[in-house]
Amino acid sequence: MLHHKLITKQTGAAGKEVTAVYVVERKYALQEAYLSIVQDRKNQCSLIIASSEGGMDIEGVAKKNPDAIKKFPVSVTEGISDELALEIASGLKYTPEAVPKAADAIKKLYKIFVEKDATQIEINPLSETKEHEVLAMDAKFNFDDNAAYRQKEVFSWRDITQEDPDEVKASQYGLNFIN
Repeated sequence: MLHHKLITKQTGAAGKEVTAVYVVERKYALQEAYLSIVQDRKNQCSLIIASSEGGMDIEGVAKKNPDAIKKFPVSVTEGISDELALEIASGLKYTPEAVPKAADAIKKLYKIFVEKDATQIEINPLSETKEHEVLAMDAKFNFDDNAAYRQKEVFSWRDITQEDPDEVKASQYGLNFIN
């Protein structure tokens, strides 16, 4: 797989070269959920989007069962409370053993979102394992380019080989380009 082209729904027909492979312990999911944290510019707050129907295309869930997607505004000044984290976690259809762990994970993800100047954190799936652990099985993080001077460590992890070449070239000139 390493240094071969991988073609998926996310890469498009052109595919992407595999430049790294992570080997991890296999875990079996008991329940898969979706969790995202984004900026809600209209309401000037952070927004947590959660669904007990994770592990699949969230846009498909939105079309098929829009009621399965819940939105939770988070005050920028107050942050996420224990109560809100527990409310979100309780709606993910985890077992009672996993709900407090999910609430803790949600609070930690929100902390990363704020402290690292993220613009998006998307976990799909955020799974409860058969051992009642709560683990992010797949994740996407985006960070505010304007905060690069403050987040040197985060931006040092950037792998431009996995990005659109036109967007990389535009960013070298301080421009945003969306293909």
